[in-house]
Amino acid sequence: MIRLAFSTNAFKKNTLDEAIDTIGDIGYTGVELMADLHHAYPPAMNAARTAATQHHLAERKLPVSNVNAFTLFACGDTYHPTWIESDPAQRERRIAHTLRCIDLAADFRARTVSLQPGGPLIGSALAREEASERFAEGISRVLPRAKERNVILAIEPEPGLFIENAAEYLEFKNRFFKNELTVLMNCDVGHLFCVGDDPADVIRRHADQIAHVHVEDIGKNRVHQHLMPGRGVIDFASIFRALDDIHYSGWTTVELYPYETTAAGVAKGAFDHLRRFVS
Repeated sequence: MIRLAFSTNAFKKNTLDEAIDTIGDIGYTGVELMADLHHAYPPAMNAARTAATQHHLAERKLPVSNVNAFTLFACGDTYHPTWIESDPAQRERRIAHTLRCIDLAADFRARTVSLQPGGPLIGSALAREEASERFAEGISRVLPRAKERNVILAIEPEPGLFIENAAEYLEFKNRFFKNELTVLMNCDVGHLFCVGDDPADVIRRHADQIAHVHVEDIGKNRVHQHLMPGRGVIDFASIFRALDDIHYSGWTTVELYPYETTAAGVAKGAFDHLRRFVS
């Protein structure tokens, strides 16, 4: 059975506790934690705050679907520091953050940590070969901790970044981590649609690689702008049929981070649109 969660990264103007309550009140059965400012930034999650959040989630009967380790506004921006920075110190920041996110995921019994797929190459003189080696070196640095804590590193292809589509993910995976079950894909349906992939086809062809799923809608122009499900052209019926066909039993998390001023409304609208596919 497919389980539907919502990411707290839409609730950046709310506290984590407020986000959890709203997500639970709407009817979602899980919560994705944003491991960044305002919510679950690992250095701020001391023992007391972790315990309080665990208690709150338990009271609401809301498991953590995923720890979202993509952004790092605490010391950068949407993408930076990346895994492929020219400055080794910046790459170390990304590695250190990911190690903390792995521990956070283990503390909250989350199966996955979703990761930025390298970083942006646009506007950079960095060759693709060197970018792949830097990204692989970084993943290799955090892999032992992930294996120790039983947390999957879920690489999330994204338009404009080093790994944009399913083919690039597979090329990287098969070259550096071919038989490694701790390195898999965070299948973001909207991202795949933006770059011309058929998300349902990717799900069926690469079922063994999908550790977690993100959903959002995208417009007909395939521009990477997250829309509330029902406001774009994504065929969610086909997406959920594909997930059923592969007997996917993990989490499907709605990610609508651009809507911080209307987070509760879009979370409710997304739930109302998607629940027919998961009942």
